Amino acid sequence: MFKERDIKQLREKGIDLKAAEQQIGFLKKGFPFMRLAKAATIGQGIIKLTDRQLKEYTDKYDAAHAMSRVKFVPASGAATRMFKALFEFDELFRQSNYDPKILSRDAYVHVKECFDRIRDFAFYPELEKTVTKSGTSLKEAMAGKNYHIVVSSLLGSDGMNYGNLPKGLLTFHRYDGYSRTAVEEHLVEGSGYIAGNGSAVRIHLTVSPEHKPAFESLMKKVRKDFEDQLKVKFDVSYSVQKPSTDTLAIDDKNEPFRESNGSLHFRPGGHGALLENLNDIDADIVFIKNIDNVTHDKNKKDTITYKKALGGLLIHYQEKIHNYLHQLEKPAKITPELIKEIAAFLSDELGTTVNSKALGNAAQATEMLFNKLNRPIRVCGMVKNVGEPGGGPFWTLESDGSKSLQIVESSQVDHHDPEQAALLNSATHFNPVDLVCAMKDYKGKRFNLMKFRDPNTGFISKKFKNGKPLKALELPGLWNGAMAQWSTVFVEVPITTFTPV
Repeated sequence: MFKERDIKQLREKGIDLKAAEQQIGFLKKGFPFMRLAKAATIGQGIIKLTDRQLKEYTDKYDAAHAMSRVKFVPASGAATRMFKALFEFDELFRQSNYDPKILSRDAYVHVKECFDRIRDFAFYPELEKTVTKSGTSLKEAMAGKNYHIVVSSLLGSDGMNYGNLPKGLLTFHRYDGYSRTAVEEHLVEGSGYIAGNGSAVRIHLTVSPEHKPAFESLMKKVRKDFEDQLKVKFDVSYSVQKPSTDTLAIDDKNEPFRESNGSLHFRPGGHGALLENLNDIDADIVFIKNIDNVTHDKNKKDTITYKKALGGLLIHYQEKIHNYLHQLEKPAKITPELIKEIAAFLSDELGTTVNSKALGNAAQATEMLFNKLNRPIRVCGMVKNVGEPGGGPFWTLESDGSKSLQIVESSQVDHHDPEQAALLNSATHFNPVDLVCAMKDYKGKRFNLMKFRDPNTGFISKKFKNGKPLKALELPGLWNGAMAQWSTVFVEVPITTFTPV
């Protein structure tokens, strides 16, 4: 399948030949569907905190001053898809000889709203200045229905370049006399729950190499003002997706897709590739949140309260797990009652059932329970389902007959199976990507996160390159297959904590 120069190219990117062959195999045959057992619901896999618990876990988190914390924000996502409708409208607008009537078509109802409410966007003042450079004012352009100038000023490389920038650098929210980008809002939000015992607020951003200088430049410009305003110090670090996480593609003949010069074509491995970046983080508690899910100051209270509560709940479960692990290390303490107690704890509270037959032999049961407990832990906020796209919380069937709590995407389910499709549609909650993680074991040693993913999960999409069709592969999603074997706790969080752009 691979030529000598292909093997050299793979080696240069740090990709193992066996892994490359496995990728091609998945692209040819696809990934097996996940088998849903039932949707996770309140009391059946999802915890709903009472007011007392909310305070208890918030206080527990606040009291854990010595635990190091970091906020991990995937920030490499480009904004291009956000403006897809504007790009399509502008293309047709120019093709129709700038006929404004096309704006009345049903397909462009959101584009019309964008123009009607252009003043409401936080980036409006900057757009005004940019349009002026073209020889007219934004007000005149809108009155004359010269929409191309408006769109090109906003999205074009000669204008604000929003069509090519990452989401993190876009102006998201307006305040009295100033505005903030998405990444600035993450600094402010992080200041509310990250710092502990006088330490700096640690924020880690995963960025694309070409945009890293722009992030650094913005940070240099705004950091001091935020530190003075919020009375904190920021420790902002960056990482880029590793070349070794790029994936291959295949053509319509199921052969490796090649560039025009005959070399192998590689694509970014999706957000699942960031497991490598997460694996490099050294902290006791790691919060994970997407770059575009960040709210205005007037709505931050709920977010900060629940972030602390999820952190406190994580500490609560970590203490219980570590206590059990220490007991399992001492043969004299292992009794049938302890084995039953731990099995019940795993099933009732940690989202993984245990096959009762495996508990018959004490030595085997001890080893199995130890392995199921000695894993990274994630506490995941879940929001009531309001029709948003994205994954949801489910109990899934494992190959050994046990069940586990997983975040499942729609594409991972067999929609041709009526029972599975019905289970997918029965979800009461969805995943807003609101995770708090503990990635060290009971002896304080960092886990190798690569050992706790499910390599048999992933996503395949159909794309075009140079006019030719290809099948592209994405690695197991960061909060899907990449965390498939983590100890998992789902908690309902209010819809106010989910505010994606």
